[in-house]
Amino acid sequence: MAGVKGRDWLLAGVLTALGALLAVMNVVSSDAETAREVAAGAMAHATDTHSWWQVPVFAAAFVPVLWWRRSVLVAVSVSLGVMVLHDLLFGWVTRCGAALPLAFVFAFLGALSYARTKALVSGLLAVFLTVAVLVVDASAGPGALVLALPVLLIVFGVGRAARHRSALNRQLKARDEELRQLRDDRAALIVADDRARLSRQLDGLLQERLDELTIAAEAALDLPPEGRRAEFRSIEEGGRRTMDDMREIVGLLRGGEVALAPAPTVAHLDALLARHRSPQSRLSVTGDPRSLPAAVELSAYRIVEYLVTALDERPVQVAVRFADDALEIRVQGSVGRGADMRAAVARVRERAKLHAGSVDVKLARGAARVVAQLPVLG
Repeated sequence: MAGVKGRDWLLAGVLTALGALLAVMNVVSSDAETAREVAAGAMAHATDTHSWWQVPVFAAAFVPVLWWRRSVLVAVSVSLGVMVLHDLLFGWVTRCGAALPLAFVFAFLGALSYARTKALVSGLLAVFLTVAVLVVDASAGPGALVLALPVLLIVFGVGRAARHRSALNRQLKARDEELRQLRDDRAALIVADDRARLSRQLDGLLQERLDELTIAAEAALDLPPEGRRAEFRSIEEGGRRTMDDMREIVGLLRGGEVALAPAPTVAHLDALLARHRSPQSRLSVTGDPRSLPAAVELSAYRIVEYLVTALDERPVQVAVRFADDALEIRVQGSVGRGADMRAAVARVRERAKLHAGSVDVKLARGAARVVAQLPVLG
């Protein structure tokens, strides 16, 4: 049935079964037993009827609970109407054992489902339902209203508190999603800023190298032929070196920042960890340490730098493994509050992407483990 969940079937089934059982007990109880209960003070009034028709009518008051998700107001109104009809048709019989829980359920569901105005209306209908249950109840009688109504108000208050808490949870989830989006945007901005800064540095490097070559070429014109040839060979070598540097930096332009000072390498990781706040941070190197392409060395250093900066002050473990065809970097540590691991991981992925490498990230219980693979050709 559309809009009805398994929990609704269970709730309606339990209440309906309880109501039907109570109605059957009204039918099978004898007048003598009822008279003895009234005389002993256990019942407020003698039972008016033992008709079997009261069973389906009474059970019908519980069935509308099944559709409370569509409209609590409609469901409680139908139950109230059926209960009033039951009062008019069968008079003094026992209803409270099953019908009072029904009224409490509707009070809670109305408070949980609606904003203030509709919630108050549904609560008022639950009060009317409670009155209809007890006004001609043979067991409890109208006097039980002084106990039933306060309980109903407490249940209503619990429903309002649950609604308020659910609203707060939804707001927190929405804000958490906004913060996640902001972190993603910030990571993208950091990467874009790195690229823009690298572009400016690239332009400055190119201009500087061209100026040097131009000055050298002009100075060579005043030299004798042998000196001129040597100077032009030097200019040619400088031009090739400039082209190699340009190719490397243009490649790095896709992956993050680059320093124009002597580029840091894997050999500088000890110094990087020494600057980390925890003296217990450790670096281990395995495999066959050797000189790698400058771009790979720089990216390995930057990957560790990004992650160490994002982790908290507790010890960080860094492991570098020189394989035949790849350089593997493992970084493990604790993620502190406020640490922007998303930005750090985004920059690490950019670095790995530059070399057609891979990054595996695992975050669990405040701990981070990042494994980066940088392929090494040749």
